[in-house]
Amino acid sequence: MPGHVILSHGSKSGPDASKVSALTLVAESLGWSTSRPDYRKEDALGYVGAVPPRIERLVAAMQGASRPLVLAGSSMGAFVSGLASLRAPCDGLFLMALPVGVAGGPRTFDAAPRVPGMLVHGWRDELCPVEGALAFARERGMPALLLDDDHRLTRHVAVLERQFEWFLQTLVAGPANT
Repeated sequence: MPGHVILSHGSKSGPDASKVSALTLVAESLGWSTSRPDYRKEDALGYVGAVPPRIERLVAAMQGASRPLVLAGSSMGAFVSGLASLRAPCDGLFLMALPVGVAGGPRTFDAAPRVPGMLVHGWRDELCPVEGALAFARERGMPALLLDDDHRLTRHVAVLERQFEWFLQTLVAGPANT
């Protein structure tokens, strides 16, 4: 039985952003419930200032959510999804255009160990170098899909949809069926 997906948008974006909206439709078509926190108020604090209140908002949204619980995010949304997974239980992480640090910030990216995850990143990401995200995925044994795209991944939204559908189906099926 499907659970709940919380989709977190990137900075300078909103809950109706193209990737988050597309993945919401995928999850809902598979019977998952979804929510999309609006982080624009937090983002007004700047990149470094937005991180702690974004994490607080996401952890609050995770409390009492149906399980399995998947956190999906793009850019800053991916960053806070991983950090929130350290503070509240979740069952999956779908990370797009992942920054492994926030310029001027004291925190580097991390995520709860043993939580199944998937990284999707653009080879030509001009904001979040692919090397850092790929190193994190390699350390965790996390599958990674690298696309010939930039930070926004706009040329590959259909690929993101298919990959997210596969990720959710695999998560529900369990390791014996993958």
